[in-house]
Amino acid sequence: MHEVREARAQDREQLAEMRALLWPDEGPDQHLAEVDAMLATGLYGTVAAVILVAESEGGGLAGFLEASLRSHADGCDPAHSVGFIEGWFVRQECRGEGIGKDLVRAAEMWARARGCRDMASDALVDNLESQQAHVALGFEVVDRCVHFRKAL
Repeated sequence: MHEVREARAQDREQLAEMRALLWPDEGPDQHLAEVDAMLATGLYGTVAAVILVAESEGGGLAGFLEASLRSHADGCDPAHSVGFIEGWFVRQECRGEGIGKDLVRAAEMWARARGCRDMASDALVDNLESQQAHVALGFEVVDRCVHFRKAL
């Protein structure tokens, strides 16, 4: 069994560890700094955000979800802010227990309470597991896009 709740300061090290598994290109110090900033300000960059965690019976964290409010997202009503899943992770050994679903449901409640009518997310094109998890929870694909950049 697990409980989903908002993250607290004492979760910071476990959060940084899980973030490093999700986003391995960033170093541990950067993950800790980002977690600390979000916990202190309630912001993801400049927009309202929340970190939700799933706590296991043993007190450790089984997963997390970071959500924010965005002004728009593909396929969503542009007249309202959109809840957006910025990051979503469940430890490998805890998958298949409904933890990811519970984290998403809690994020949806958080977004609804802030006037959102849509919840949006994204996944890398080669992350089929994430895409399947999104579809299983009722998300629909609204676009596929290749992003380009050129240094000037």
